[in-house]
Amino acid sequence: MPDAGNDTPVKRLIVEKDGPIGRVKMDNQTRRNAMTLGMWQDLGKAIEDFAADDNIRVVIVSGEGGKAFCAGADISEFEKNRSSEEGVKLYNESVEKSSDLLRTIDKPTIAKIEGFCVGGGVGIATCCDMRLATDDAIIAIPAAKLGLGYRVDGLKPLTDIIGPSYAMELFYTARKFTADEAERMNYFNRVIARDEFDAYVEDYAKTIAGNAPLTIKAVKVVVKECLKDDADRDHALCASIVDDCFKSEDYVEGRRAFMEKRKPEFKGK
Repeated sequence: MPDAGNDTPVKRLIVEKDGPIGRVKMDNQTRRNAMTLGMWQDLGKAIEDFAADDNIRVVIVSGEGGKAFCAGADISEFEKNRSSEEGVKLYNESVEKSSDLLRTIDKPTIAKIEGFCVGGGVGIATCCDMRLATDDAIIAIPAAKLGLGYRVDGLKPLTDIIGPSYAMELFYTARKFTADEAERMNYFNRVIARDEFDAYVEDYAKTIAGNAPLTIKAVKVVVKECLKDDADRDHALCASIVDDCFKSEDYVEGRRAFMEKRKPEFKGK
């Protein structure tokens, strides 16, 4: 995939399909996997592809090299891609589109976080349903050190996860938070030792992939609706998607497998 921030095309976003697992790996290691315009655009394309593929049941987003998940935006390309009104518009639209696709895909998403997760990297991780991290992971949002502002759509998803007090602390101090701190504020779902991390994440993803896809889809939809004000919730959608579970072949398979004391084989139908 071409990188729009370089004259020579360089593949900086690795996209793989591994059985039921879709993988997106940010690979800009000299800049701690900071996101270029091309990487943002390719991220959206990858998520759209995973969403359309019924064989993919879970998506893992990670950073290559083991030292960083993502250090935010690749500032080195700003002069080229964000120095004009048109360039800023294209960049912002690309980030917003890809972030929205990652946040709204109807399949479970896991941010696999090693090392630094900073600024826009926190934004990417926040778009995922779950965040698994190494015990030496670091998160930070240095906006207050740069004079940057965050709009509602940039702050609300994070605030929904960790609450207003922790969100304000992250932004007010602009300091680095340890993995233990991030876990205590409920940002990280799990913190795992480095030498156990890869195996843990693989097992975690395979466990999810082996469960009923329609149930997982329904839970994701209903949880998202629960975060809205009651007047804004789509109660009809919530009822319909739950009904789909009970009408499915997978529900029949799940009951039979339970009675026969075997592992169910779900098809997402």
